[in-house]
Amino acid sequence: MKQFLITVAGVFVGLLLFFIGLPIVLIASAAGSAKSPIPAVAVLELDLREGLSDQDPQNPFAMFGGGGTSVMSVVETLERAEDDAKVKALLVRLPETGMAPAAADELRGAFKRFRAAGKPVIAHSQGLYPSGMVISSYMLGASASELWMQGGASFQATGVASEEMFLKRAFDKYGVKAEYEQRYEYKNAVNPYLHADFTAAHREATLSWMNGVYESALAAAAQDRKQDPKALKAAVEAGPYSAEEARAKGLIDKIGQVHEVEAAIRKRAGDKAKLIEFDDYRSNLGPDLRKGKSTIAVVGGEGAIITGEGGGGGFGGDSMMYSDDVAEAIYDAIEDKSVKAIVFRVSSPGGSDVASEQILGAVRAAKAAGKPVVVSMGTYAASGGYWISSDASAIVAQPSTLTGSIGVFGGKFVLGDALGRFGVDLRDVGVGGGYAGAFSSSQGFTPQQRAEFGQWMDGIYEGFVTRVSTGRKIPAERVREIAKGRVWTGAQAKELGLVDELGGFHEAVLKAKALAKIPAGEQVKLKKFPGEKSTFEAFAEAFGVSAASVRTLAAAGWVLGDPRAEAVMDEMAQARLRERGATVMASTPVD
Repeated sequence: MKQFLITVAGVFVGLLLFFIGLPIVLIASAAGSAKSPIPAVAVLELDLREGLSDQDPQNPFAMFGGGGTSVMSVVETLERAEDDAKVKALLVRLPETGMAPAAADELRGAFKRFRAAGKPVIAHSQGLYPSGMVISSYMLGASASELWMQGGASFQATGVASEEMFLKRAFDKYGVKAEYEQRYEYKNAVNPYLHADFTAAHREATLSWMNGVYESALAAAAQDRKQDPKALKAAVEAGPYSAEEARAKGLIDKIGQVHEVEAAIRKRAGDKAKLIEFDDYRSNLGPDLRKGKSTIAVVGGEGAIITGEGGGGGFGGDSMMYSDDVAEAIYDAIEDKSVKAIVFRVSSPGGSDVASEQILGAVRAAKAAGKPVVVSMGTYAASGGYWISSDASAIVAQPSTLTGSIGVFGGKFVLGDALGRFGVDLRDVGVGGGYAGAFSSSQGFTPQQRAEFGQWMDGIYEGFVTRVSTGRKIPAERVREIAKGRVWTGAQAKELGLVDELGGFHEAVLKAKALAKIPAGEQVKLKKFPGEKSTFEAFAEAFGVSAASVRTLAAAGWVLGDPRAEAVMDEMAQARLRERGATVMASTPVD
């Protein structure tokens, strides 16, 4: 009877997967393979209003999670469009609010390289409003061949402002106690729980990086618009303006509706030019099969750093950097004999020290194997994000990347008093040493627990300092002076010796080639580790079943004549052919 029930349950699950899961696989496969022909004279239209991640998710089901495109996909696609004779120009729809400063820096570089290939870039704005880093949105628009704004819109990119919510008085009122240790005064992530206002160090550090971002954006905009930096700064800060006033001040070039700028760029691109959405063009490109004698591995990590495996992120993109996944990708690149160097793209605000150490260990192993590792910093590479970067062969960061934050914090919220006011009582029991109940939320640390916890924090901090000192070849005492948890911009970090060069992914690849002694003019293959998951692998991870089970179900359906299953089997056959072809390309040197 037991075996019978198990069999029935298995059949039920199989049918559920077949009739519900299989259509999802088909949809994802169809979405991935559906392509529209690229017109003979094409203008790419890139819409940045939906927001940007730094990197693409590996999971093909991420399309169901919503969101916009990634910085890295835009950079990669534009690089290939530079050499595409069909692509004549680029139209960019700017966000009306702010964008990550380092993302704007990265895209600015891509736009300038596209323009250097003789292809114009026209940016259109429906207004720039004071939300987030709107100055970065303006800076990116200023890098275009022409910057248009919709008539009647408002130009309010007059500076950079930030707002912090402090909870200390509310905590005091309701009996919540925040017990945290910080190493040291600039490690201010938990300051809103501990104070009712900015501390002197918190204010100093925040204004420092904000000023760095602001000045960098203005300098770039002035350079691209061929204006005096002081004059541009004065004009920006004297706003806000209407679109018409902004044009009169020389802050933008033209005024017009979207359909007017579309007509203008089609005319500029040539007869019969047609607009094609950026993602549609990208989906037509297929795998990058550029030939080269040498291969550079590309490993990415985005989000908070934690231990474990990602598992594909369900039907959305991964928002965490899982140490097992990233370390394994680096080790796979080490084992690949065609790989001569590794570019490690990092965009992370930090996370677990042990997870960071696991990734750093893989970076060190790559160097020991004779494969240089160049870190390309994205929006931020701070705290744990800098930990995993600290011993790289070289670090390349954007001027506006937020990095450093060499420090540590930890602690707990004590809720016993707060809950007691509502008739909820927390009571502790435990066995073993006195530290066993240190992180109880019913009561605060005892003096002994606090001392032991503080020693732990000290140990992590000193370990961080040692790794930076060793990796960057900076005396430990100097590291302690510039650390203390302080965040720096990429430009500031370069002056301090925490970063080697300013630039983006493009510059990181050039640095990797130089360290691997690959001639600067020689083309290389860029190989991603890990590769993008197939539809079947993502399906298996999302539903907790093996890819073999999916294939078995599909094969059974094919035998039974189900047309959906037949489509899956056909797709699997085509996928196997593509994989074999990619393997040959990746492993066979080409002269």
